[in-house]
Amino acid sequence: MANTISSVPFQGTKEQEQELLEVVKRHKGQQGALMPIMQEAQEIYGYLPIEVQKIIAHELEISLEEVYGVATFYSQFSLNPKGQYKISVCLGTACYVKGSGDIFDKLQESLNIKGGECTPDGKFSLEACRCIGACGLAPVLTVNDDVYGRLVPEDVPGILAKYMD
Repeated sequence: MANTISSVPFQGTKEQEQELLEVVKRHKGQQGALMPIMQEAQEIYGYLPIEVQKIIAHELEISLEEVYGVATFYSQFSLNPKGQYKISVCLGTACYVKGSGDIFDKLQESLNIKGGECTPDGKFSLEACRCIGACGLAPVLTVNDDVYGRLVPEDVPGILAKYMD
């Protein structure tokens, strides 16, 4: 999963920041407080942008490097926002041997983003996943809750077109 700085501008609100400060206040001084604070922060914002990491570091009186280190070590944390349409391509064995890697490559090319990133307009995010349990339809991708199977790279433009406003 890519953990590069997002090309989507930070859109946090004062209400979200106040909620985050309450979370920090509730956990501060407890052993191992960083993980639950970061988990709750991600619930508030949907991801952990650098702006949020700075608040957490400041409030806990720890280094930004420590917060960033935890954020990049654990796969549950995302440094990039998720798009309005979350595209997930299965790269599990059954899908991969039937060409899901080519589907993933075509999506990266079509959206001009890498896996783990979000388009600058916030519309699409792309990630790889392991088996989603639809091996009989391999290769498979999902867009939010919609499942598409038995795909070839040429199907990608038509699928994306369904989500264009």
